[in-house]
Amino acid sequence: MFELSYPLILLLLPLPIAVYLWAPKVTQQHAALKVPFYHTLVNISGAAISSNGRSLLQKALALALWVMLVIAGAKPQWIGEPIPLQNEGRDIMLAVDLSGSMKAADMEYNGKLLPRVHVVKSVVADFVEQRHGDRLGLILFGDSAYLQAPLTFDRNTVKQLLEEAFLGMAGNATAIGDAIALGIKRLKDRPDAARVLILLTDGENTAGETHPLKAAELAAIAGVKIHTIGVASDLLIDDGFGFFSRSKKASADLDENTLQTIADKTGGQYFRARDTQGLAAIYATLNEIEPIEQDERVYRPIQSLMHWPLAIALLLSIVLALLRLGFGHAIKSKSSSTNTTHTGGHA
Repeated sequence: MFELSYPLILLLLPLPIAVYLWAPKVTQQHAALKVPFYHTLVNISGAAISSNGRSLLQKALALALWVMLVIAGAKPQWIGEPIPLQNEGRDIMLAVDLSGSMKAADMEYNGKLLPRVHVVKSVVADFVEQRHGDRLGLILFGDSAYLQAPLTFDRNTVKQLLEEAFLGMAGNATAIGDAIALGIKRLKDRPDAARVLILLTDGENTAGETHPLKAAELAAIAGVKIHTIGVASDLLIDDGFGFFSRSKKASADLDENTLQTIADKTGGQYFRARDTQGLAAIYATLNEIEPIEQDERVYRPIQSLMHWPLAIALLLSIVLALLRLGFGHAIKSKSSSTNTTHTGGHA
């Protein structure tokens, strides 16, 4: 839409009329400097000497010139359609366990038992899709922790990288401490009160160079909040082969005490997922704990139009100057002379 930045300047538009009506008239003054050969120069140039009075055309051009200058001073501009901007939300790193134990099929969904890793991929992908305005990153860990996706607004890329991940790509052990340390490294330079690490595992720390509780202390110092999720059902599963097989709880290797301590030290919460519905409910709760930025910000591009009235004012001033110099009268006189000559020739 069209808009004037300083519309009050338009109040100056009637100023020339007010000056014309109420200002005292200027008396005729003699030239301060007389040039005796002035008329000779005018005759050589072919221009006519303009009278002191102004024609109606000159007055109209002068008034139009004033109008253009006042409009330019009001700073006209065109404001485009609003363009939505990306909201500045939280910075969330997702640390997902890809150790060998994640292949255990103990997560119930619609009456079926599915491998933990399949359920985790599905639920985490839904969580990523909902985090509009947040920067999301992905850490995968096993024997070591690896940055799969740096913090980014591109949720589709994060989901794709998670979907393409496979068991064992980071090793078969569980380096919880290293995953936390890598998350701290990626979050420590981000704005305060927006640094969140969501760590999901189904076991205990069995690898890596950093102890999980030491990493939690460093996270607390760096202002990184860690929410921990333990994934394992309470079903009995077979451990071993043949004669040496024995039954044990699927959650036997889950170190809940450590995960709870990590969350407590950093101001986060610990959650336990025993089935698919429980894991989905946990991520829904995380959406409430770490609310998504809802205020939409928009940008409206602004294009200045001030150069158009200024260009028109320049053209008007040139035309007005030519008229004041008498060029219009000279052209008219030459045209009349030419017509007279043609008439005489025909006679």
